Amino acid sequence: MAVGGYLLGSIPFGVILTRLGGAGDVRSIGSGNIGATNVLRTGRKDLAIATLLLDAGKGAAALLLAKALMGGASPNAEIAGAVAGGAAFLGHLFPVWLKFKGGKGVATFFGLMLAAWWPLGLVAAAIWLLTAALLRMSSLAALVASAATPLVGLMPLAVLKLPAPQPIVALSVFTAVLIWVRHHENIARLLKGVEPRIGAKSA
Repeated sequence: MAVGGYLLGSIPFGVILTRLGGAGDVRSIGSGNIGATNVLRTGRKDLAIATLLLDAGKGAAALLLAKALMGGASPNAEIAGAVAGGAAFLGHLFPVWLKFKGGKGVATFFGLMLAAWWPLGLVAAAIWLLTAALLRMSSLAALVASAATPLVGLMPLAVLKLPAPQPIVALSVFTAVLIWVRHHENIARLLKGVEPRIGAKSA
């Protein structure tokens, strides 16, 4: 399941869609990232939306397939889903097909959280939206949402059907750490006060 999840997560939808759509190689545009944000820099909103959905969907698919193979709702199924989902996340960040140079994992993170424990996924998405709306920085919103998600997952909020299962909380910690690692350049720009804001034109 871990190997299958990794291979599924390794599918570089951003690269595939921009090439099929005649937008060139997304790795030679903007930041060189293969995610939806950089795909948007090609000027093709349709390709960016498709990349966002597919990157989120591949993480969710890996997790849900693993759970289904283990019989659905059971402790072992939760563990299998978390393992396969974590492997898919690694596949997106370090895809074997692209010499292990992948994306930053934000869309895949949200897909995983929604599939793993939907109340937690909704809270994570709400935190991202609120931070992005207030501070107008996509990277900062991703950092805040990913860091807050494990903490929210541990809270005894009955209305949100929390706390989440331990394997899911562990998955949220694992993905959050990797998101922060992959955003090290963004963090450096944030500390310098030069991180671009949402909607700002590139130089």
